[in-house]
Amino acid sequence: MIKLLLFILLGVALAAPVHPKTAKIYVWRNEEGVLVFSDSPMPGAEEVKTKPGNIIQSSTSLDTKVLDITPQEMVEEYEIAISTPKNNATIRDNTGSIYIGGGIRPRFKPGLEVQLVLDGKPHQKPQKHSMFSLRDIDRGEHKIKMLLLDEKGKVIASSASVTFYMHRASTN
Repeated sequence: MIKLLLFILLGVALAAPVHPKTAKIYVWRNEEGVLVFSDSPMPGAEEVKTKPGNIIQSSTSLDTKVLDITPQEMVEEYEIAISTPKNNATIRDNTGSIYIGGGIRPRFKPGLEVQLVLDGKPHQKPQKHSMFSLRDIDRGEHKIKMLLLDEKGKVIASSASVTFYMHRASTN
């Protein structure tokens, strides 16, 4: 019973609002000699006497009319890079197959697509990931590039061009 009464008394004490006239302000100098004002007393601090009628307003009652709270559009700067194959790599595959992998920063989000450009021309349709599997690529030098497209098909990032050499055994 006594514990219950103490809990109720503690709850009432914590829920009671603090009247502004009861707030005290203390001032002292810190180690660097700078004046410090606080509502917590420190050793060597002096209480600041305020004139009657001076009320320290809470920070929650600030006039927010001067604040710019209009929503601002966040522009994300994307980067796309080809990780596989490395630049100037030689791919030895008699079927002309090659796997191309890339990475996107920041995180790939829904609605974005990746277009692979092979030798200056778009290769197939854009897709929702940055892994490509190409088949029957001719022998010789090839250049690849990845383009990151937004929901409207606009290019928002472009990778550096990567050169690779497809080596296929001749059948003479």
